Amino acid sequence: MIPPFTKSVYWSQAGISGFPTFIAMSRKYKFWDSNKMYFISFATVNWVDVFTRNHYSDIVLDSWKYCQREKGLEIFAWCIMPSHVHMIISSHGSKLEDIIRDMKSFTSRHIRKAIAAHPRESRKEWMKWMFERAGKNNLSNKDWMFWQHNNMPIEITNQEQYFECVHYVHLNPVVAGFVTAAEHWLYSSAGGYEKNNGLIVLTELG
Repeated sequence: MIPPFTKSVYWSQAGISGFPTFIAMSRKYKFWDSNKMYFISFATVNWVDVFTRNHYSDIVLDSWKYCQREKGLEIFAWCIMPSHVHMIISSHGSKLEDIIRDMKSFTSRHIRKAIAAHPRESRKEWMKWMFERAGKNNLSNKDWMFWQHNNMPIEITNQEQYFECVHYVHLNPVVAGFVTAAEHWLYSSAGGYEKNNGLIVLTELG
């Protein structure tokens, strides 16, 4: 784990918004040690904007909470965008690659059911077609593929890298033009980061 530090540094770097340089330059996408801290990103196939409905995002949060309780997942920051997710994570239990694999499998199945059952989902048939087509074109899937396979894990090795990533994660909705302030985006750790009172209980630093 990275050396202990406090969140006071977080506010001193509040202007950071660009993609972290050390991530842009990295090509080592692998979970080398689950006890270390990693920045990860994963997206829906074809970048389909699924998470425009709270119900679908809640399925992802429920899965994370289960992984925190039962598998040792540690979450330091996160944001669910309409078509992709950013997280800073570690683990004191199961291997990170296993946790993320199982989480993706669980959410894929349950979001599929939620889309089919949603009475006001106007894009139901289109989304079903997109995910079924992706599944049929991938030998590792039977008839449905919701998430792209890659998670692009990048190890965070120092405090500067950590806060670069936190700000990038939190400012994603602002840069995308969805909100004017990071804390206004509901499905993010930005609003509850300082007091750790958001939708997901974060692992404390230090």
